[in-house]
Formats: sequence, C-alpha cells, structure tokens
Amino acid sequence: MQTAALVCRDGTADWLCLPRFDSHAAFAGLLGTEEHGYWRIGPAHPSGAAPPRADRRRYRGDSLVLESEWDTARGTVRVIDFMPPRDGAPQLIRIVEGVSGRVPMRSALRMRFSYGRVVPWVHKVGDRTVAVAGPDSVWLDTTADTFGKDLTTYSDFTVSPGERVAFTISWQPSHSGPPALPDPDGSLEATEDFWREWVEHCTYHGPYRDAVVRSLITLKALTYAPTGGIVAAPTTSLPEEIGGVRNWDYRFTWLRDAAITLSSLLRTGYREEARAWREWLLRAVAGDPENLQIMYGIAGERELSEAELSWLPGYENSRPVRVGNGAAGQLQLDVYGEVTEALHLAHMTGLARNDYASLLQLRLIGYLEDHWNEPDEGIWEVRGPRRHFVHSKVMAWVAVDRTIKLIESGDVDGPLERWRELRDDIHRDVCEKGYDKERNTFTQSYGSKELDASLLLIPQMGFLPPDDKRVIGTIEAIQRELSTPDGFVLRYPTAGENAGVDGLEGDEGAFLACSFWLADDLAMIGRVDEARQLFEKLLALRNDLGLLAEEWDPHLKRQVGNFPQAFSHVPLIDTALRLTASSAFGG
Repeated sequence: MQTAALVCRDGTADWLCLPRFDSHAAFAGLLGTEEHGYWRIGPAHPSGAAPPRADRRRYRGDSLVLESEWDTARGTVRVIDFMPPRDGAPQLIRIVEGVSGRVPMRSALRMRFSYGRVVPWVHKVGDRTVAVAGPDSVWLDTTADTFGKDLTTYSDFTVSPGERVAFTISWQPSHSGPPALPDPDGSLEATEDFWREWVEHCTYHGPYRDAVVRSLITLKALTYAPTGGIVAAPTTSLPEEIGGVRNWDYRFTWLRDAAITLSSLLRTGYREEARAWREWLLRAVAGDPENLQIMYGIAGERELSEAELSWLPGYENSRPVRVGNGAAGQLQLDVYGEVTEALHLAHMTGLARNDYASLLQLRLIGYLEDHWNEPDEGIWEVRGPRRHFVHSKVMAWVAVDRTIKLIESGDVDGPLERWRELRDDIHRDVCEKGYDKERNTFTQSYGSKELDASLLLIPQMGFLPPDDKRVIGTIEAIQRELSTPDGFVLRYPTAGENAGVDGLEGDEGAFLACSFWLADDLAMIGRVDEARQLFEKLLALRNDLGLLAEEWDPHLKRQVGNFPQAFSHVPLIDTALRLTASSAFGG
C-alpha cells in the first residue's frame, strides 16, 4: 500500500519503485534487461541457462503473501514473498524455506536506480549491505553470506527441510541513518493477520467470492496508504499492443478510476477507504474546483509532465517507455459524473457528512452548467481532436442527477428547478444528437457513425432503463461491431497503420472493463445465462494468481497493458454482485 513489486514465475522481481508507486524504479528489468535492475531468488542453475520456473505458486489464503515452489532433482523449495503493511518506508521480504531434500539456491540482487540508469555505490556496514545513489539507499539484510561480482550482490546457500533463510531490502533516504533491523518472521505473521482481518469486513458471500476478494485485495493494495490516493496500476509502459506505441504511465490517481474503485469498495462493506479517498479528493481539488484535473499524483500533485526514457528498450521492444502522463491537462467532462456518483454513493451508504464535500459537489455542477455542451477528450483520453462524446454528456447528466438527489434529501441547498431543467436539457441533447435512428444505436460522438463501448454504461448509470429499445439496440450493435471472435469487447475501432479517432496509430486488445460492462448489461436486459457465460470466460483470462491487466490480445491470446489494473478488477466485482443478485442464483 505504498509501492509494488512484480515477481515472475522464475522468482525474479523485475519491477519495483521506491519508496512510492510513482518513484523512479530500482528494478526496471521489466522494461529492459537484467542490466536495468532485478532480484532473483530460486534454485541454482548452470550459467547461461534460463532460470527454472516455479512449478506452483499461489497467494496464502486471502492475503498478498506469495508462495512459489520448485520441484528439483535434489528436492523441493519454497520462496515466500511479501511487503509488510507498515508506517515506515516500504520493505520487500523474501524467505526461502526448504520443503524436502537439500536444494542449492542463489540470490542475485542488482540494484539500478533511476529506471536502470544509475549504478549505486554498494558497500558493507557491519553485517549489512547498502546500495546508495543520490537521495536513495536500499539496505539488504540476510543471515546468508553475500559477495559482490559484476556489480551484483550474490548469495549461494543450501536449504534442508524446515530450514529458512530470509532476505529483506528496506528503502531509506540516503542522508538518514540505517533503518531498523527487520524481523522477517514477525512481519510475515503481522502481514497475514492484516489481510485476514481486512478481508473479514467483506459483505459479499456469493458464488464468485474468491474472485471478488482477490480483486478487492488488489484494489486495497493499489491504495497509497499515507494519503488515500488510488493508483490506476503500479506500472508504466506495459504495451496495449506488443511492439506498439500505446504505452502509458498509470502510476497516478485518475479521478475516474479512483471513483469507480471506491464505488466497488463501498458496495462490499469498505467505508474507511471511501473516507480516506474523499479526504484525498478535497485536498487535491483544494479551493479550485473549476480547474479540476482528470488525474493527480498520489499525494495530490498536479504537475505530471510526460517524458520518454530513451535508454530503456521497452517491454518486448515496445517503445517508447513513458513516465508522467500528458493527459493530465485534458478536458474530460465524464470525470465530474464519476466523482459525483462516488460522493453520492458514500452519502447513501452512511459515510459521515462532510460539508466541504457537499460544497465541492455543488461547485462542480456550477462548472458543468456552463461547460457541459463543449467538446472534450472523453473517457479514453484521445490524443486527437476534441469531440462531443456521448459518454461524456451522459456522465454530465449523472453529475447533475445525483446532485439534485442530494438537494432533494434536504442535506444541501441549491437551485433545484434550474438544475432539473439542466438535467432535462442534457438528456434531450444526447437522445437527439447522439442516437442513430437508422441503426437503433447510440454512437461514440455527435454526428459520428462509430460505436464506443462506454455506451454500455447508459443503463448502468440510470440514464435510460434497460428495457428501452435504444439501450437494447446499442448493446446488440456493440456485440456485432466491437466484439472479437472470443466475444470480448474493443473500446472503439482503431485504424492499424493509420491514425484513428484517438489520434494514434496501431491497434489494441479487447478492453477487459468493457467486456465486463457487456456482461453487466446482458444481465440487466434479462439475458442472464449469456451474461454468466461471458463473465466466466473473463474470469478464465486471469493469471494464475487471479490478476488482470488492462486488455486481452485476441490474436496472441495473452494479457496486455499495465498490470494489475484497477479498471479491470472493479467491473469484475460489480458484475459478480449483479449476477449474484439475479434470478440465476435465486436472488
């Protein structure tokens, strides 16, 4: 809940930013090579040979404690990886445990700060090893003997049944003294206790509980605990198309992503996260709601300038590698709707009233009143010209509708009649200009023929009832025109080598969130069996640990995009809740 380490099946941690999600990476091998930083622990293997992949791995129960096991010719060994929730700077703890036989093991730690560009000064301080570069230091603590070779810290050792060897790395500002000595076993117990107690608050007990709980844990882990900000994903530049240019930095708090994340957490019993995010929102927006950004840094930072890291070859040669995100300055009118919907849901589920949150909501609608009819960049952050996106207008309607409900409840005062007229004006505008009568479908933008999967949210937001012929027509049109042969859903048409509606060349995979939205809609219009089949096909796309990236490549049959992705796990939860409440399960 401060940063994240990604661990491969061969025991390599090849992505880790310290000390925050959005800090420079100390392990950037994910976007380059081993020269850019990694930490591998696994069975010893011949030089030049590929390291063996674990035969099994799993999370320990409902936790983020990862266990990987190898069966070797000499026995079986387990590596336990976890990051303990703690008030201080983040730690990554890796415990090697002998299961059977006597297994030779190797740890290879190659620290490279600043996304693999800076080789630190590595030296001993007593029994501890420290790597220092600029403002950063990372301390390695272990009972195993270590040695340095080729600017890498190694440890070779053997484990027998029941024997445990622990390794801990701890970040510390380089100008500070050494961090406290770690307690790996005590931290492991505390970490398991933390997650067990947190999961006990989950109010969902339906047939998809394992998938829902894993998604909830993932969303909680993506929450930056010191501030309550929620990152969209802990990675940057994992490509939407292998070898392509659609590579973006997702280590920031999108108001949209965070708002829908909070909605899912609230629906499953988690109010504390909603309170923390609301406080984060009020700090980030401050006294300037008219200049609302679509995203902020995890502590509320506004400047997220975009740059390219030329020395990194990219994930499977997908260039460029980007840090920062230029979309922060875009106009995306739908954000007002998502934020207002989250505040409304928090209010409806009993979160204690915050007067400034109510005032912020009123001021956001005051802004929308003057700007809802302007073109914008839309939910998908197109880099092409602004358009009158239908989804943006629908979400503007949502913002006004939920605020009217707040006024009607008597909690705040506002121009009720004027905003009722505004709500009607937006609704009429969308139905007249965003609907293609000949094809019986809403379109991506006013005057366009293209479809857009975000239109699937029209019934979910209450803009029109599910049984409206225009809603059913839109769902069926998206199934016809935006579905892959597997039945998954593209966001919108892309144009290959030509620049498409989003201003970019290249294509992308099926967007997993959109595919969940389709399952949700199918359930809403009574096609519950079809919805359940699609939902279970989507569950089958998760990796062996139950995690989802942003997209699914229907040609390569693999996940693509930043990982793990909050925007994929949120609709998984929402669709599971809807299916559980449906007649398919006697609800």
